[in-house]
Amino acid sequence: MELLMDVVLHAGRSAIELSLFVLLPVMVVMLALMRLLEAKGVLDALVSALAPILKPFGLTGLGVFAALQISFVSFAAPVATLAMMENRGTSDRHLAATLAMVLAMAQANTVFPLLAMGLHGGPVLAWAGAGGLVAAAVTYWGTGRGLSVEEHLADDMPHHAHPADGPKGVLDVINRAGAEAFKIAIGAIPMLVLSLVVVTLLQRLGAIDWATGRVAPLLAALSIERAYVLPTITKYLAGGTAMLGVVDDMLRGGQLNAAMMNAGAGFLIHPLDVPGVAVLLSAGRRVAGVWKPAALGAVAGIAVRMAGHGLLP
Repeated sequence: MELLMDVVLHAGRSAIELSLFVLLPVMVVMLALMRLLEAKGVLDALVSALAPILKPFGLTGLGVFAALQISFVSFAAPVATLAMMENRGTSDRHLAATLAMVLAMAQANTVFPLLAMGLHGGPVLAWAGAGGLVAAAVTYWGTGRGLSVEEHLADDMPHHAHPADGPKGVLDVINRAGAEAFKIAIGAIPMLVLSLVVVTLLQRLGAIDWATGRVAPLLAALSIERAYVLPTITKYLAGGTAMLGVVDDMLRGGQLNAAMMNAGAGFLIHPLDVPGVAVLLSAGRRVAGVWKPAALGAVAGIAVRMAGHGLLP
């Protein structure tokens, strides 16, 4: 019992510090900027310009907007866009391509807090974009080619209900963005605490060392550091935010360094994990129905990102 309480208190302290002192300020700034650009119509103009260029990849205007959302808001932000695409009659094939792109890209709620820990944001976002495009194309032209292309589009552009006209309008947008950021940061605490408790207990009971020992020959053959085992297990079972907490602890303890974190960004920072998939599939019935071809396409995109960051030859 003493061991459990010690672990719980340590996990709680780490989760609170990470959520309130790292995640919250970053999300406030990024969300405020994103919402102001939305309200001013800048993002609409960007989507209009990019949509024709990205059409060969199987992406629509709303698909481009989903890419901006995951890159600059959070992994959950594209849920509303995917739901909008489903409701507006986007074809299953385009839905699958968009979902694959989102699953393969780097989510802002993990990327931007890690910038303070030594992550190189430019390469991460660039390779995330490349991986997302590969995932979308592989899904649209490959794994999802048997899906329906029938669509009944009335509109394929995002619409924003809150204009930022005048100082009061700008302040209103910023306040709403701050409230949204606070909700994200506070909502991350339970998952962070629980995941850190489980991971720390597994560490102290020797389960992580046992698992590392079992896969050590494979890691050695692939020239992959053994230190990746713990954040990888955490990420794929508990999600990117939980992985963020583990990486923070490992960096503080010297078990991981900034170079290793950057090399592993391709397979550690994306929403293709149990919580991420569950949240994104909540967008709608048709979105959930195309998850298999989308996941296969996302794997191709993640492989491109891994190669780009130097983890794969």
